[in-house]
Amino acid sequence: MDEKYLITIKGTMEQDGRSETVELMTHGGFTHRDGCFFIVYRETEATGYEGSTTTVKIAEDARRVAMLRYGKAASQLIIEKGTRHLCHYETGYGAISLGVAADVIEHQLTDEGGRVQFSYTLDSGSEDFISRNLVDITVTPLPEPAQ
Repeated sequence: MDEKYLITIKGTMEQDGRSETVELMTHGGFTHRDGCFFIVYRETEATGYEGSTTTVKIAEDARRVAMLRYGKAASQLIIEKGTRHLCHYETGYGAISLGVAADVIEHQLTDEGGRVQFSYTLDSGSEDFISRNLVDITVTPLPEPAQ
């Protein structure tokens, strides 16, 4: 993977009237092909998923986002407007199934980078609300190294 982009991820979880925000900056890859934008980065010790790689796939029409984590703690969250998906999610304590429903998906992405914002709710599969999650990802090309 060519890590030619600075990926800034800001995630906010709202639960029980409280809000917690985490921000991560890392280097990663970015491409646009087959009607989708792909953001790829390696997880670090700070995220708790060191050794895993995450791909965020955003549809050009902003209808769907897939967050796919590969490695020791694989997971797949599908966030799609108008559809609730039951998704597989690995944690450090085992696997769970989560219901995922999109609130908002918006992007200002071009072939050079940009920004995507989306929010979704999680439920326990029996439709018990767990949290609302807001994600804001900025993709910025890194300067070319001096020759």
